[in-house]
Amino acid sequence: MASTPFPSNPGLSSSKGKYSKLFGLLLNRPKLLADRKLLGRWGEKRCERYLKRKGLRKLVRNFSCKAGEVDLVMVDTDGAIVFVEVKTRASESFEPPESVITASKKARLKRTAQYFLNINNIDDKPCRFDIVTIVLGQSGHPKIRHYENAFIP
Repeated sequence: MASTPFPSNPGLSSSKGKYSKLFGLLLNRPKLLADRKLLGRWGEKRCERYLKRKGLRKLVRNFSCKAGEVDLVMVDTDGAIVFVEVKTRASESFEPPESVITASKKARLKRTAQYFLNINNIDDKPCRFDIVTIVLGQSGHPKIRHYENAFIP
């Protein structure tokens, strides 16, 4: 039988354990901070986990069409279709992540959402647009902010 480094607490040696995830973030932080695309993908996955813990279910990630792209499409516990824009930043030193959601970005999100609803024959469900911002920072846990119903198109 192989020995584990923490035999008294099997959660520490598990790749799915709480401590292992934090340790993985600490090891990957420099890599995430150096690569914007990797940071963005990491943020979308982190956001998805966060929203699932709040009871939402994922329909699709990175839905795109000619009109634009939506990071996450989810269903809330009340049945509402939720279109989520995720903004992940290494820090807030230049501008807060939520400030980059411009009027033109909102219009693209609205057109993309309408297309998604049309091709999936969804016309009887309420929908909303959420923004989730994640700031990784140089140390500590990432800061996640969830703005439900962030804008009305």
